[in-house]
Amino acid sequence: MWPTTRSSSRRRWRRRSKWTSSRPICSTSIARCWRTDSPRFVLSELGHADKLHNMPDNNALAGLCDGMVKAWDIYAKPQAVILFIIEDVSYNICDQRFHEFYIRETYPHIKVLRRTLTEVHREGKLGQSKELLLGSQEVAVIYFRAGYEPGHYHSQADWDARYLMETSLAIKCPSIHYHLAGTKKVQQALAQPAVLERFINDPEEIKAVGKIFTGLYSLDDNEAGNASYEMALRTPERFVLKPQREGGGNNVYGVDIPDALKRMSRVERSAWILMDLIHPPLTKGYMVRPGGDMPPQIVDMVSELGIFGVVIGDAEHIVHNYQAGHMLRTKLSTANEGGVAAGLGALDSPYLIDSDDEDEQK
Repeated sequence: MWPTTRSSSRRRWRRRSKWTSSRPICSTSIARCWRTDSPRFVLSELGHADKLHNMPDNNALAGLCDGMVKAWDIYAKPQAVILFIIEDVSYNICDQRFHEFYIRETYPHIKVLRRTLTEVHREGKLGQSKELLLGSQEVAVIYFRAGYEPGHYHSQADWDARYLMETSLAIKCPSIHYHLAGTKKVQQALAQPAVLERFINDPEEIKAVGKIFTGLYSLDDNEAGNASYEMALRTPERFVLKPQREGGGNNVYGVDIPDALKRMSRVERSAWILMDLIHPPLTKGYMVRPGGDMPPQIVDMVSELGIFGVVIGDAEHIVHNYQAGHMLRTKLSTANEGGVAAGLGALDSPYLIDSDDEDEQK
């Protein structure tokens, strides 16, 4: 259930309000609590209900929660629960609770528990058949909202809790395979020549997957890594330097890269990857921020479209595989980071127009 970016389509992605004389508006104050029906409501209130068909359906909440329930069904233990692994302090509490409440309202026979890694270590154990037990309750599905960076593991006890869950029969979201595939170093390894052939047999599929990769370069202490290091020092404006971290605020961009690399030892720099800087198309719009100018100024903005998907299966079979919604994030074109929760970006809504229709209007 991880978002992936899609950019190639004959129908172009546009933010809502492309059709009107006013500019698109993005608000950061509602952050993750953005409801998928809010943009449709606003569009109707503005007297443009006839244009709702140009806004793609987005049932991400239902799609992702229904995916967890499909996994719960596969586990086939009616008394088993769904476990959310959370941080000690959850700043994304709104969307976490939306998931929990949707499941409890739509599937009232399924119980949802919230536990930290520390609590799992204290309460958890494996049963005789390696089922995960929290006290007397068996866990069917584990949904990780924590555990993605070293700071989430406060002690060896937390690492032991993760190991306990991974060795259990509970279905994990994400599985450890997908978790590792989302890390920067694994992505860099997958982008190397001939690596995809180990996992995909169809040459056309290999070519299609390869097209979504941008340039990813190792900084290991070897010939290739040293060449990447020198390349970054010569033309830093072409790149972004990324560590093995999730969320915003950890990357190093452009002219700041040489100083950052020079402060690292050869061992330290191997924990980072160098990536080609992506240059998305610019659009103009309003960015509404607490304490900002009123009326807001028209500014240049860039967007990133993430596609949510549900994949359930094992090493031999895929049981479910479907698109479950999307998320469009927009930020100022001058901002390097774009995290919504960090206040650097805003949740937005796509508005689809056909490129041929746009050409005719010109």
